[in-house]
Amino acid sequence: MNLVIVESPKKAELISGFLKKHQLNDYKVMASAGHVRDLKQHSFSVNVEDHFRPEYVITEDKKSLVRELKAAAKKADLVYLASDEDREGEAIAWHLSEALELKPEKTRRIVFHEITAEAFLHALEHPREVNMNLVDAQQARRVLDRIVGFELSLPCCGSASVPRSLQGVCRASPSDSSSTVSARSQPSYPNLLTAYRRPSSSPRVSVS
Repeated sequence: MNLVIVESPKKAELISGFLKKHQLNDYKVMASAGHVRDLKQHSFSVNVEDHFRPEYVITEDKKSLVRELKAAAKKADLVYLASDEDREGEAIAWHLSEALELKPEKTRRIVFHEITAEAFLHALEHPREVNMNLVDAQQARRVLDRIVGFELSLPCCGSASVPRSLQGVCRASPSDSSSTVSARSQPSYPNLLTAYRRPSSSPRVSVS
C-alpha cells in the first residue's frame, strides 16, 4: 500500500474517487488540511542567537491527525507528499516529512496542477525531492512575521498575543483609521461655472 498526502480533504476525496474508478487500489489518500507544524503560539519561538532558528511544534488542532498520518505512513511502502506547488505547499511537504519522521528512501514529492486521473498518474511517474529553496523562503517569511509581529502586536493591537501573521497586525491600524474617516460626514464640494470663447465661435459653458 502507498500513502498519498494532499492538503485539502476535498481533493483527497476526489483523488480517491478516480483511483477507485481506475481500480488503483494500492493507494490510500489522506489530507493534512494545511500545515501540521508552526511556531509556538504563546512564545517568541525564534532562537535569534542560533541564526534565527525557528522552534516548531505540532499545532494543537493537528495532533490527532498527525498520529493518524504517522500510523498510515508506517504501514505504507511509499509516501507521496502531494501538497501544492508553491512556497507554502513545499513547506507543508517538508513539515510533514519532519513531523511524520519519514525516511528519505520511502518518501516521494509529487505535484499536479489539475485534479484528473491523467495528471495524478503522470505525477506519480515523475516524483522529485522537496525543494528546500522554497521551504527556506517560506521559513524566512514566517520568522520575519513572528519577529516583527511580536514587537508590533502590543502597541498596535493592545494585546500581548502572538499573531499568526504580520499582515494582520499591519492591517489593524489602517483599518481603524479607515473606519474613522468613513464615519465622518462627507465634505461638500462647490460647483464652478466657467465660460470661455474660442476664436470665431460662440461662448461655451463648462461645469466642474
